Amino acid sequence: MIELIIFKDSTDTIQGFELSGHADSGPHGHDLVCAAVSAVSFGAANSIIEICQIEPEIEQGAEGGYLKLLLPERMSDEQQDKAQTLLKGMYVTFQTIERDYHQYISISEK
Repeated sequence: MIELIIFKDSTDTIQGFELSGHADSGPHGHDLVCAAVSAVSFGAANSIIEICQIEPEIEQGAEGGYLKLLLPERMSDEQQDKAQTLLKGMYVTFQTIERDYHQYISISEK
């Protein structure tokens, strides 16, 4: 199962996320849930880097199955607003995946 943790601060601002595990919803190379989660998470990470012009802290597992992204502590208000929009869009997309494929992905907030 894929586990997604959304990191939020006391003001409900998303600070980052951590993905771990494998969906195992199909054979290797044909796992649609894994492909969707990978596309959404890497798309969000790349969008944050490109659109917000920031370098988040990123950790990846060498064999796949792990991705952690944390926003930098210092950002302009504009960068923060853009990053929040991108991360909230990612979160909504993951909630949609979880609704339809709850046996393969779980989401929590920390």
